[in-house]
Amino acid sequence: MATRLVGLPAPDFEMNSTKNLETLDEKVKLSDYKGKWLVLFFYPKDFTFVCPTEITALSDRYEDFQDLDCDIIGVSTDTEFVHRAWINTSRDDNGLGEIKYPLAADPTHRVSRAYGVLDEEEGVAQRGLFIIDPEGILRYQVVTDENVGRSVDETLRVLQALQTGGLCPSDWKPGQKTL
Repeated sequence: MATRLVGLPAPDFEMNSTKNLETLDEKVKLSDYKGKWLVLFFYPKDFTFVCPTEITALSDRYEDFQDLDCDIIGVSTDTEFVHRAWINTSRDDNGLGEIKYPLAADPTHRVSRAYGVLDEEEGVAQRGLFIIDPEGILRYQVVTDENVGRSVDETLRVLQALQTGGLCPSDWKPGQKTL
């Protein structure tokens, strides 16, 4: 059952990751991102169909997030070894190829559960996306059906809206006035 996390400190985490793809010895921790915005997104499984479209789309737009002082971490309940195999598989062969941010491993389900996205019956994360501010406060959360990929443009729009610190009306776009 999902819980409201928006406005509260983001649940802490430390997970193995692909930050160092060769050695797989670099963990990702929430505290590593203190002072920056963070998009933390969960997806069900490696080597599936919708997930690579989201992961590669975010990677292809990574510089846009960096320009907004924001980093990205992708998370599934697969291990870092499976993540590496998927990254080392070309996009033409249903792999990811090189991506510009780390994938984190949550095989214990601890982090997926803390963020309210764990499908306990299946043992996989639902498709959840969270935006965490530089002080570690969770400012945005969305969970979608596993068959529906998320929009990079909408994620960027929401991030920019949050960064204004103002009241942003429906369909607000960067450059428009806030209320």
